Amino acid sequence: MLYDKAVSDLMPTDQVKKGDRVFELLKQSVPILMGIFLFFNPFPHTTTIKEICFYLPALIVFLLMIFRKIDFSFRTPLAIPFALFALWSFTGLFFALDKPNSIHDFYAHLLEYIALYYILFNFFQSRKQVICLVWIIIVSVCLFSIGGMIYFYLVLGNALSTRYGFTEMSINYTGFATVFAIILSLHQFTREARLYRKAALLICLLGTFTATLLTQTRGAIIALAFSFIALLIATIINNKKVLILSSLALLIMIGTIVIIPDLRNRFNIDLILDNERLAMNRLYMEVVRDYPIAGTGFGMQILQDKKFLNTYNARVPVGYRQETLLVPTHNLLMDITVRLGLVGLLLYLYIIFAFFRMGWRTIKYGKDDFIEGWGVCLMISFLSVLIQGMFADASFGPQVVVFYTILGMMTILWRLNAASA
Repeated sequence: MLYDKAVSDLMPTDQVKKGDRVFELLKQSVPILMGIFLFFNPFPHTTTIKEICFYLPALIVFLLMIFRKIDFSFRTPLAIPFALFALWSFTGLFFALDKPNSIHDFYAHLLEYIALYYILFNFFQSRKQVICLVWIIIVSVCLFSIGGMIYFYLVLGNALSTRYGFTEMSINYTGFATVFAIILSLHQFTREARLYRKAALLICLLGTFTATLLTQTRGAIIALAFSFIALLIATIINNKKVLILSSLALLIMIGTIVIIPDLRNRFNIDLILDNERLAMNRLYMEVVRDYPIAGTGFGMQILQDKKFLNTYNARVPVGYRQETLLVPTHNLLMDITVRLGLVGLLLYLYIIFAFFRMGWRTIKYGKDDFIEGWGVCLMISFLSVLIQGMFADASFGPQVVVFYTILGMMTILWRLNAASA
């Protein structure tokens, strides 16, 4: 750069070298801080650590871009879908029912996570760094699962029949992290050659798997069952180790559901068909009828306003009307539709389509087993998130971090595969 050369000509050589070293250290700190952020993602009461480890690297990246010390790329298969979705979300701010909250949520629950995606894409560029991300997620969720179960059942004295969950990582959200970690653990197990690492992965699998079952969350357990079946299909010919582990885990899970009454009852067909979520969806469909194009605005607070929602609850047929109003949508696609309208839903589905297209091409044209294997693993992980998203809110909190992390990791694979062409 002419500007950089002109500046360096005016500065003493030692000062230029010191400046370069500072920028290099700043550049190296970004993946470390992002790794810490991802590590603490599932842990409750760590908001301060997570905010420091997100905003600090974001600031560093901004400074590096200003001083032209990095080649920060926005060129990914998700760039256009992200841009269109963000543009529509921004446009909706002008029509939002609660403008201040919509502005806040647009920044805090969309732009921040798109920034997370691009930072992961630009600063985790090698295969070793991909594996580092995998281990960070596996170990983090394992410690959360085992430590959390000890605290929840032994220290607090809850009965084993009590559903496992915490305030910031509630029952309905725990599975997003645990199922993702289980899938990563199963695939990493097949790639590890060292016995002690295989043993560590088995311990992580056991702890995380147990925590998932103890949440008694239908979405998480269905997603877990789907993941095991998908892994069985994907590896039935090439990898007997995953075949055996997945089969065993699936049998244990089915046996646990059958044996434990409280867990078995949650999968009672009558309970599923006559579920509060049907009433909730009917309520929000009434909201969509009034705001079909732009939605109510990106802000989530209006969807927790019982005075606002009671107006629509009165429209619902008596058989589906809620006597005690439950405000969360508990459905990712319904949540997007209510807040951003049908146009927002289509643009969100475009993001999902773009991911699957990128993932499919990465797997189909993968240059080696690493690209192909991890591509399949991340595709199954993404499907597990979508399945759980049909049963829970997934557009904020730890669960949306999992969503954008999977997007980022698949895009890293896509670039690695393109670079090896």
